[in-house]
Amino acid sequence: MNGAIKKFERRAEEVNSLLCVGLDPEMDRIPAQFQRHEHPFFAFNRWIIEQTHRYAAAYKPNMAFFEARGVEGLRELELTAEYLRREHPDIFTICDAKRGDVGNTNRGYAASIFDAMGFDAVTLHPYLGREALLPFLNRADKVSIVLCRTSNPGAGELQDLDCNGKPLWEVVARQVASQWNAAGNCMLVVGATYPEEMRRIRAVAPELPFLVPGVGAQGGDVATVVAAGLQAGTGSLAQPGSSAGRAGLLISSSRGILFSEDPAAAAHTLRDEINAAREAAARTRKGSAYAAS
Repeated sequence: MNGAIKKFERRAEEVNSLLCVGLDPEMDRIPAQFQRHEHPFFAFNRWIIEQTHRYAAAYKPNMAFFEARGVEGLRELELTAEYLRREHPDIFTICDAKRGDVGNTNRGYAASIFDAMGFDAVTLHPYLGREALLPFLNRADKVSIVLCRTSNPGAGELQDLDCNGKPLWEVVARQVASQWNAAGNCMLVVGATYPEEMRRIRAVAPELPFLVPGVGAQGGDVATVVAAGLQAGTGSLAQPGSSAGRAGLLISSSRGILFSEDPAAAAHTLRDEINAAREAAARTRKGSAYAAS
């Protein structure tokens, strides 16, 4: 296991949280006082971070929202990354960029995201294969989060394709778990809207943490996600020595927190809902194990 994943685990345990707050600002939805700022997206992000950091294990800016504003948006992303490194260096940071290109291009992407902006992790497309992603996978100090089963309704168009009797998403999970994770620096994106697939992915990739989008606005259910994706043997939060980080889940919410009337309360509520689901799942597993014995 690499240092960046350990950073996530330490943070998750410290604040008793598996919550990732997505930073996806939209100009027509952020409050007017931020729209008037010199750097409106950064001002809004900074406010969200200060409202929610006590409940968050990670932050995940999506580059699309910043790239849409051109040079100014990229500057706001840089300012956000700098602020997190300076004020909250213990919080795990993910650049949701969904990169995936030939190797020499990926070297530039890796340098931009990991070195210039200092993110701990990046989301990646697996379609070009391991060889193309080596500039990311070879960074043992950083985390490669590979798209596996995404949360969108049309995901099955390609991800459900039969590959020698297995769906493509299962092949991706097996490849990442058995071959791409040589440096112990991989995670998988597994959408909350496909809990049965998540259960199967956990079976073939028992050690890999999952980044889970799709709760809230997309309809994913927290309790179902936790029951399906929790790593084996993590136990109850109340048990001595238990670790939120080793649960192997990082559950992301963006709009449900960013644009709520009270972002701090929304983050607090979701953090507690996730923890309650962990407790329930631990009790169920303990009961099943007792019955089996």
